[in-house]
Amino acid sequence: MASSERSRRLRGAGGTPGGVGEFLVGLAMAVGAAYMLTDSVTVSSGYWRLWGRDASGLSLIPLVFGVALIFFDSKSIGGWLLLISGLVIIVSGILMNLHFYFQPTSLFNTIVMLGLLAGGLGLIARSLRPH
Repeated sequence: MASSERSRRLRGAGGTPGGVGEFLVGLAMAVGAAYMLTDSVTVSSGYWRLWGRDASGLSLIPLVFGVALIFFDSKSIGGWLLLISGLVIIVSGILMNLHFYFQPTSLFNTIVMLGLLAGGLGLIARSLRPH
């Protein structure tokens, strides 16, 4: 096997020569930091409010009518639109009412998490360009 043919086959991260080690170390750093960061966040939710009242039940109306129309006629475009819009309303309502809280942690842990994340992403970016 010729040297130029072998070097074409042995390419690194992003098709560039070399950089596989940097990519793997950066990926490990970024994944570890992302785990530490997301482990420090608490997620909770609240009530859906409309004019001061709980409105989560109202989001089911398009879904129920869509299901009823689909059972009546499975080719009903309006039924499918109501079903899909009802699902979108429910999922977006759940996502819009989530509250994220960063748990109390030391400044050192926060610096380590953010430093690992930035360093890992930097190594990944560096491994993708030839050097």
